[in-house]
Amino acid sequence: MSALSVTTTANPKKQALFSAAKEVKHLTAHVGTEIVGLQLKTLTDQQKDELALLIGERSVVFFRDQDLSPKKQLELGEYWGEIEVHPQVPHVPGLPGTSVIWPDIFKADFGASFRKPVGIQNRHTVLVHERHSAGITHLHNDTVPTIGGDTLWSSGYSAYEKLSPEFRKIIDSRSAVFRTAHAYIDRENPNAGPKYIEHTHPIVRVHPATGWKSLFVNRAMTDRIVGHDKAESDVILGYLFKVYESNVDIQVRFKWTPGSSALWDNRVTMHNASYDYGGLETRHGTRVFSLAEKPLFKADAPNRRQALGLAGEND
Repeated sequence: MSALSVTTTANPKKQALFSAAKEVKHLTAHVGTEIVGLQLKTLTDQQKDELALLIGERSVVFFRDQDLSPKKQLELGEYWGEIEVHPQVPHVPGLPGTSVIWPDIFKADFGASFRKPVGIQNRHTVLVHERHSAGITHLHNDTVPTIGGDTLWSSGYSAYEKLSPEFRKIIDSRSAVFRTAHAYIDRENPNAGPKYIEHTHPIVRVHPATGWKSLFVNRAMTDRIVGHDKAESDVILGYLFKVYESNVDIQVRFKWTPGSSALWDNRVTMHNASYDYGGLETRHGTRVFSLAEKPLFKADAPNRRQALGLAGEND
């Protein structure tokens, strides 16, 4: 099964998923939904398809009080696509592709602090340097700080819609070089030493299930726009980063509780974790990436507001 299959198999009304839940809570107008009363490990295939579509539409979906083993988390990710096995992030023994997320590693290895948080504390979209970036990403946290450690997501759909129609014409069909924020071990030749990896992708991406346009850039790894001088590229990208990062009305902030899962569509979001707890308490979880299609752009695709009939005269 692939996440692309939701375009043909998922019920747009999501009746199988919603009817089984105790409550469906949209957390903000543009991004973020919480499903109450369902266990991810017992979802039917139909519910998985509908959940994938919901994730594509709402960008990130949350579940609390999950009795979820790393093995079941991996199996759910495999349903939606090929699993990315990170070349240098530790994984659960015997379960390649189930990465261990433990910020204490950053604190020990990189000296993360209140003044200089690193890694997951910076806004980013994962694996954009690869030919196939992540699609549905699933983070399950079993241990979280008593106070702090929230994660924030921003909607790429809404960031694109914040741009004027004339500015959208400037960036539509443009591509950029995406470069790793740090050197990676070569999967094919691990003894060759780490190197930076680059791929070229459109900076406006169309989600294959929703058909909506989304801004597809992030400050950490979008290096330069193809065909522009560096000064021109820096001005355009700087503005796009600001729009994507600074508009609070296109963001959702999630307060973790032990046993919570967040499943987001990496194609249409940026996210970052708050390090406000300063490493004084443990935050620990597991993460699975289901790889997506190669990023694509379609000139005639609508944005989200147009597709939902929300666009006004100036949109």
